[in-house]
Amino acid sequence: MKKKELLVAAIENGTVIDHIPSDRLFDVVRLLKIESMTSAVTVGYNLKSQDLGLKSIIKIADKYFTDEELNQLAVVCPNLTLCIIRDYDIVEKHTVHLPEELIGIVKCSNPKCITNNEPMRTRFRSVGSQLVCHYCNHTEDLKNVKLVQEEN
Repeated sequence: MKKKELLVAAIENGTVIDHIPSDRLFDVVRLLKIESMTSAVTVGYNLKSQDLGLKSIIKIADKYFTDEELNQLAVVCPNLTLCIIRDYDIVEKHTVHLPEELIGIVKCSNPKCITNNEPMRTRFRSVGSQLVCHYCNHTEDLKNVKLVQEEN
């Protein structure tokens, strides 16, 4: 019986973002600003997956994400798997879920919302696959949201 080879090289320390739907890979790359990272980054695209059919994976050496970055990831790509690697071993593994509340991450598309007219952070609560603005109760479909940082 042949042993399967790793399609994407192992990293000594850093973060592995796994189970990214392939059609969302480049959204994740843009969000994380991977093109400006100085550490080694390995990207696997259209890899076979039992759960997703095709998936993508990103391995970033010597990088660990903040809660805010993880919340942004959850908006773009809910339910991906995050693995923290130290000395080539997985020391932490969990699924990234959309938090109940998102502050300063998603832009409200209602032009009359106070967040679009005053210098204040947006605030949304998640309800299934939708986000509801705390200030104007406008509902955003998770598939169509714009991140605040995309405006900069």
